[in-house]
Amino acid sequence: MKIDGRCHCGNVSFTALIDPGRVMACEVMVPNYAIRNLIRENKVHQIYGLMQTGQGTTGMQTMNQSLFALVSRGYVSREEAVMRSPEPSELMLMFDGGNKPQPGRT
Repeated sequence: MKIDGRCHCGNVSFTALIDPGRVMACEVMVPNYAIRNLIRENKVHQIYGLMQTGQGTTGMQTMNQSLFALVSRGYVSREEAVMRSPEPSELMLMFDGGNKPQPGRT
């Protein structure tokens, strides 16, 4: 999904554990200079890493960072988050404390 021409967002909807209704996990990529440069240089495989490290300063976040935050807040179970994760092994590592999200927007 493209938001106002400056931001790209992908999302997954979950049934909330603690309140009736649904919660959303989303991946956000802001096509800033660094992202655009990686695309121009055909280094798209490096975008994910930039999204991981740019969370606190640019507002970008990966799906796993969003899922981790929802589980930490008690909105989604670990099992459901792992099932919906695009990188389940990375998310499990985050739960075990090996790769915590950067402070900032989670």
